[in-house]
Amino acid sequence: MLSDRELTEVLSRARTIAVVGLSDKPERDSNEVARYLQSVGYRIVPVNPMLPRALGETSYPSVAAIPSDIPIDIVDIFRRSDQVPPVVDDSVRRGAKVLWMQLGVEHAEAAARARVAGATVIENRCIMVEHRRLRIPPVPGRAA
Repeated sequence: MLSDRELTEVLSRARTIAVVGLSDKPERDSNEVARYLQSVGYRIVPVNPMLPRALGETSYPSVAAIPSDIPIDIVDIFRRSDQVPPVVDDSVRRGAKVLWMQLGVEHAEAAARARVAGATVIENRCIMVEHRRLRIPPVPGRAA
């Protein structure tokens, strides 16, 4: 588990967050979290094969489908734990340095593979809750 200092560093360095499983339904946690992240200045890259766009951004069917000219700092995963391995594998191949699994999402084997590849892995934590708790300042130049 990362310390508060390490979490603060991860969230302060990030600019672009791919949100895997982003729903276009405002009542869904993934949508609420992504809207919050946008409001504090992060660029959101939706990943959902069922949506062409979400929250004003082009949506991609997978992390692997995100164009290479879009830098991804964090991959935030809103999928069931049993659906995590291919997301982690795509993210590692894409060069993602941070994989964040939301509350209730954990996968020890996939997390271990990501760590071996050099990625920081956060499991079973809400990125919005941690951002608020740690009082991370808005991303410079992007906050709404």
